Amino acid sequence: MRRALYAIIDLETTGGQPTQDRITEIAIYIHDGEKIVDEYATLLNPGRGIPPFITQLTGITNDMVSDAPRFHEVARKVVEMTEGCVFVAHNVRFDYSFLKKEFADLGYNYSRKTLCTVRLSRSLIPGQPSYSLGKLCQNIGIPLDGRHRAAGDAHATALLFGKLLRITTETQDLPHGTDTAHTLARVDALAPAGRRPEGGTKAPSPKRVAAVQSAIREALMPPLVSAALVASLPQATGVYYFHNEAGEVIYVGKSINIYKRIQQHFAIDVKSRKSLEFKNSIADITWELTGSELVALLYESHLIKQLKPAYNRAQRRSVFPAGIYLRLDEQGYKRLLYGKADARNAEIPIIALGNQYKAQGFLYHKVAKYNLCQKLCGLYKTPGACFDYQVHRCLGACVGQEAPDAYNARVDEAIDSISYEHQSFVVIGAGRTELEKTVVLVENGRYLGFAYVDETFTARKIGDFREVIKPYTDNKDTQQIIRQHLRAKHKGEKVKVFA
Repeated sequence: MRRALYAIIDLETTGGQPTQDRITEIAIYIHDGEKIVDEYATLLNPGRGIPPFITQLTGITNDMVSDAPRFHEVARKVVEMTEGCVFVAHNVRFDYSFLKKEFADLGYNYSRKTLCTVRLSRSLIPGQPSYSLGKLCQNIGIPLDGRHRAAGDAHATALLFGKLLRITTETQDLPHGTDTAHTLARVDALAPAGRRPEGGTKAPSPKRVAAVQSAIREALMPPLVSAALVASLPQATGVYYFHNEAGEVIYVGKSINIYKRIQQHFAIDVKSRKSLEFKNSIADITWELTGSELVALLYESHLIKQLKPAYNRAQRRSVFPAGIYLRLDEQGYKRLLYGKADARNAEIPIIALGNQYKAQGFLYHKVAKYNLCQKLCGLYKTPGACFDYQVHRCLGACVGQEAPDAYNARVDEAIDSISYEHQSFVVIGAGRTELEKTVVLVENGRYLGFAYVDETFTARKIGDFREVIKPYTDNKDTQQIIRQHLRAKHKGEKVKVFA
């Protein structure tokens, strides 16, 4: 039977983002499960300048790569060397993503099974203070010459990988619970790095085969997350939390199938060092079921604003100090105006926005789309006609040439595009069990909150719903979530409208 082959690969690049940075050096060591059997390393001309801080880190200068081959000149070599091999690297998603992008730019789909030595190290050598390549090699006695150069890092990774394989083969007779130091000492004594065991080729142990197969299956998962935890995730609707090692929430998400969504998270190719850092920070996953997708969306938005997780960029704003207001002037014209939102003011904005600049821009968009008057919307200060009237884009409401009824009809269209179809209503949806349902309450155009109620719960007036809901803050994000959700008309949901 043909022995499994592993391609241990390390890259140096012009930066941390595969979508825009390029490779400056590549090293490949082919490992047959016992020893290194082939190797290849070369500098590459990235076709762009190498930033000074990268040169300081790696020692690779623009002069060094000026006469080096371009990636397309070595692409065939890379394909042929790694054909039939498992792609192995320390933080494999980073190196693999860069190579996939380089090949994609050439119109070729590069695809290999992957294995991450960070994850395998955490499994087989637990309790290390750090699993970065440099510190891990230092702590377990692996020489690392040429740090932050492709050949040096790839060779050290190959030696580490060999040691990890020997742990699964040579220590299968050790008592359960043997400490890490004893295990490593036994491995080094039985099979020093780079030498075959006495008596020729030794068949891989069942334990090694299982460990490698498990590592390949789990290569996409964060190093700190166990396969058992992922397997326990519910295939149901709710919100989920990613925690770091300190237990802090670093990301909140929602899905109608939490298990599938998190699998998708882990399957996405790394796009930057920040995304790799995020993935490697995930140490635990918890969740809350909601039953209703609308409740999951609203609760996710609330949690992001409340917890402000480090890796949630959208919806983190919890205060919306500006908004769009509706007023009626003495001539009977409806006027949309932007201004500050004041919690002490009883006037409720049609939509709340992050600041007055955003509110002004939002209103400009509505003026252009619905052919409204800049002057009546407070966007053009003048005692006479607005600028749009002078260029024939305004129909003359600013100078009394367009009747209020005609103008107000377009204002109503603009309002309809940013407000609910009904001012007061309840959305009744699925609960977390068959004996439960959810209710989301909007009253006088404001989202008030949601509740889980027994399936037998009945209400005749809106006040009955107001008594059972848990209150949550209304803002532009919740308004957007509810409007978009209602437009989709989800099966099984009911909307109860109140006058």
